[in-house]
Amino acid sequence: MATRREVAELAGVSEATVSRVMNGVGPIKEETRRKVAAAADRLGYQLNALASGFAKGRSGNIGVVLPHVPKVRLFSTYYFSEILSGIGDVLHQAGYGLLLLYRNPQARYDYVSLYRTRRVDACLILGASDLPEEAASVFALADEGLPCCVVDQRYARPGLPCVGADHRAGAYAAARYMLDAGHRRIGFLNGSPHYSNSADRYEGYRQALAETGLSPDPAIQFEGNYSRKSGQEAAGAIFDRLEALDGLLCANDRMAIGAIQGLRERGVAVPERLPVIGYDNSDASSLTDPPLTTVEVPFYEMGRLAAESVMARLSGESGGSSGVEVAEGAAAYHANGSKPAAEDILLPTQLIIRRSC
Repeated sequence: MATRREVAELAGVSEATVSRVMNGVGPIKEETRRKVAAAADRLGYQLNALASGFAKGRSGNIGVVLPHVPKVRLFSTYYFSEILSGIGDVLHQAGYGLLLLYRNPQARYDYVSLYRTRRVDACLILGASDLPEEAASVFALADEGLPCCVVDQRYARPGLPCVGADHRAGAYAAARYMLDAGHRRIGFLNGSPHYSNSADRYEGYRQALAETGLSPDPAIQFEGNYSRKSGQEAAGAIFDRLEALDGLLCANDRMAIGAIQGLRERGVAVPERLPVIGYDNSDASSLTDPPLTTVEVPFYEMGRLAAESVMARLSGESGGSSGVEVAEGAAAYHANGSKPAAEDILLPTQLIIRRSC
């Protein structure tokens, strides 16, 4: 079956114009109407009854979809609580309800049915990854042209906007700080590679090393799952490679705190023997001993902008930036050809210096 995107490409117009023509909404030039009708007829395109019906009624709810991870208290994590606070403030001011939904990250999730059954008017997706079933579920939203926004996960797919942070620039700044202090054997404790923000952090780390003539050493790269427990468990492998290390960069504060605890249990002093940098600037980062040098990420702002993006789309506005917003000093991001999609908004990060490094 032909898609709205294919009709738009054949007619030489935008997908929004195809939608307006097919739904009979707004003033349309007769020439444009004929081109779209001819393209639709040639491709055998049929009006999406779901998208058409969506324009005629609202539920008053915005769905916020999170991964269900057994035994993990998502709402106690700084990451999710800050993003949800930003989302909640915007929806409250707009008079919309927030419908919280859980998905199994390992299975396909039927987002489209949420719209079909009028449970939601738009979706905000948190904690998404590029696992095949999960990505396919999210892509269905773009294929149907339904209003949505993914938070902190980039798919670089048209019709699937993302609001995130420039994690590449953030990790680059952290690694650069260690390098400028004379450290050369910097280990990296990262999260799952199925998240685009994990890949972005690694690229920032790699870029900083490359500028100093160094290459990442796989022997001092470690993986956790962004939990404190995984950082504590990784401390064993870090300890085993201690002689090859003179610094450690962690992809979030929870893993950094867990790693510091695990290293202390093994008699390793931080920062005297091993300087450590975290990432997020969570509430706990300033309360640890020693206080954690970290990268501040505007999670509240991410949630706020994601909610504003879908609200703007529901009201018929463009919704979001016309181009990518990136942190100052991230020019190398684009020079390497690894560009976010034009619909993505990437917010700047900031290195916060404390005593752990």
